Amino acid sequence: MKYLDHPANFDKYPTTKVLGYEEEVFSGIKSITELLKEKIRNGAKTIVVETYVGVDEGLLTELIEEIRPDHVIRSIDIFVDNDQMDKMVKRYVTEDRVFAIAYTGHWYDFVDEKKLTKVKEDFHVFNGVTIIFGVGASYISKGDVLIYADMTIWEIQMRYRNDKISNFNVNNHNEDGIRKFKRGYFIDWRLSNRLKAELMPSMDYYLDSVNKVNPVMITRKAFENGLITLLKQPFRTIPFFDEGLWGGQWMKEVCDVEDKSRINYAWSYNLLFQENEVNISFDDTRVNIPGYTVCLRYPKKLIGEKGFSRFGAEYPIRYDFLDTMEGGNLSLQVHPDTQYFQTNFGLHFTQDESYYFMDVNEEDACMYIGLKTGATKEDVARDLKRAEKGEISFPAEKYVNKVPVKRHDHYHIPAGTIHCAGKNTMVLEISSAPCIFTFKLWDWGRVGLDGIPRPTHIDRGLDVIQWDKQTEWIKETCMFDPIVIESGDGYVEEKTGLHKHEYIETRRLWTTVKVLRKTQNETHALHLVSGREALIESTDGSFHPFVIHYAESVCIPATISEYTVRPFGESENEEIGLIISFVRF
Repeated sequence: MKYLDHPANFDKYPTTKVLGYEEEVFSGIKSITELLKEKIRNGAKTIVVETYVGVDEGLLTELIEEIRPDHVIRSIDIFVDNDQMDKMVKRYVTEDRVFAIAYTGHWYDFVDEKKLTKVKEDFHVFNGVTIIFGVGASYISKGDVLIYADMTIWEIQMRYRNDKISNFNVNNHNEDGIRKFKRGYFIDWRLSNRLKAELMPSMDYYLDSVNKVNPVMITRKAFENGLITLLKQPFRTIPFFDEGLWGGQWMKEVCDVEDKSRINYAWSYNLLFQENEVNISFDDTRVNIPGYTVCLRYPKKLIGEKGFSRFGAEYPIRYDFLDTMEGGNLSLQVHPDTQYFQTNFGLHFTQDESYYFMDVNEEDACMYIGLKTGATKEDVARDLKRAEKGEISFPAEKYVNKVPVKRHDHYHIPAGTIHCAGKNTMVLEISSAPCIFTFKLWDWGRVGLDGIPRPTHIDRGLDVIQWDKQTEWIKETCMFDPIVIESGDGYVEEKTGLHKHEYIETRRLWTTVKVLRKTQNETHALHLVSGREALIESTDGSFHPFVIHYAESVCIPATISEYTVRPFGESENEEIGLIISFVRF
């Protein structure tokens, strides 16, 4: 099946050019070690490499072998042992395969004071050059040279899956990937993010360790100016793609995903700072920086003053793809409300979402949304639990509204609403930022690609379903027609999607002309849902014109107070459609 009538122009590796710091960029092991050797010749005695969890120790070992220091200290030696750490985090990790409780402390909580004292005593009598490396290395010393070695969340997930790496200070390399992700999400990544935020203002160098063969290190000055350059203009995060049991074929063609040998592509995060990365380029050298690093270092420049006051350093808007074209139904699912979210997971805001249908096979495209009038908790619970035991196939259409969908429909899905996209749909999911809080209720009798039954959370789901919100409420609240907000010669702006009780506002702009949009210095998130190309331009020349292609997502940082959009290139004489999302205050 063909999904495009023109060649794909989706840019899978967007980058932002940074000018003027080429001499402060060091690419490859040899270049990095030559710099550090020069520092040593000029008197540096202690080099500290603080690492994010998941950084490859082989890379650090290679650096050490090139430098040949007199002493090496591994920071893991200051931490409590595996068993003790497991006991300390047990109530946070929980027995659940998917969900846990967010840990609110710091890596220092797991440092053994006696071990730390002994390591420091040994270190202070060392003669010659010492390298200290690993998670928590900076607790031992900040050194004469402090390097922060960063790692992107998506790369860590791939290493959990493909390289069988363990979580921090636990021997779980053979544990299934879902449990590793859970421990990373609720424990490891949160602790590393807090320490990273503390160290960024004082580090000497930033090390991009994603590429084990060719790491890149930049000075703090280049790092700071790179982020400031990024945050003065529209930019994209780097999307990633993954297959799934229900996945489809749309993204293979439209997003021009290279590995077409994979069975399908089920989903892609296009704009989720908590997991995506951004890329900045110095001449021909690219540096990968986790989106969360940008959030932590300059949250107000990215999100805005009001957004920061409400969400802290958490980018609040998420765009992702759910592709079931030539695939299958998503799992029947529900998301928890804010109270449940805070009480059970220790996090601040929940996952309200909406489905924007980018494309469909109109013969049989549908979605399941909300309870049918008359559905009761007792009946639904009974049949879900019987289905979980394999006694029956859950009769979804008996209890849940099944509605036909067409291209450009936009349905809101408040937390507590049972839902899923049906087969032969291509969904742009627009939601708040939490990314794993889906309670699967029924997965159509399938097992995962790993051969293990996909986890369901029936009891949790039954607790959060809004049982009093049934067919009529769903029609009025979740399936309303677009509302025209503004129109003029050549353009129409409509309100679509999310419910008035939720914080994300979505607007759809249809235009054949240049249109001005103001941000109030709060972030906007754009997505081109129709047309080949659009051009985003500054009204005062403060940033270069930025091209957005079909199916791409773009962040407008809060430093930009206004911008214009218009059809461009192959779409210059055509109408384009843009989704614009922002936080309503």
